Amino acid sequence: MNLQSDDFELFGLEQRFEQDRAVLDARWKDLQREAHPDKFTAQGAAAQRVAMQWSVRINEAYQRLKNPLKRAAYLCELHGAPVNAENNTAMPTSFLMQQMQWREELDEADGAEDLAQISRQCRQAERETLLEIERLLDQSHDYTAAVAQVRALMFIERFVADVNERLDKLEI
Repeated sequence: MNLQSDDFELFGLEQRFEQDRAVLDARWKDLQREAHPDKFTAQGAAAQRVAMQWSVRINEAYQRLKNPLKRAAYLCELHGAPVNAENNTAMPTSFLMQQMQWREELDEADGAEDLAQISRQCRQAERETLLEIERLLDQSHDYTAAVAQVRALMFIERFVADVNERLDKLEI
């Protein structure tokens, strides 16, 4: 293993958006077994510290690779198209209009059924966005265009969290 490896190389995976979660999980467990600090007790404290660094590195990579949003953003960054969500908030007008419509619907939602309907719409938009991200990254290799979709997915996920929070408040 090489600390300079990207997450995909570390896990022995092809650099692509679409990943088999079962393969990813199995590889994570294998890597954690290999790098577990307890395996290095006989070699002393320094070896255990290095193993701990490896364990942390493996966990960080796993967290990025298992989450579709983080994985997409990471792929964009690896290919010279960083998402820069904290600095770049520009979005297409049509997407912003959709966001405003959802916000209005959320503000006007009268109960669980209204919120469930909004949630279904958002989940559908999330699925469509993920499919577009996969197409852009794995087929077109258009990382710049994928950045806009990744940022849209960030907005959608935040909005879904707001809807879920409202639903949770109804259940209390």
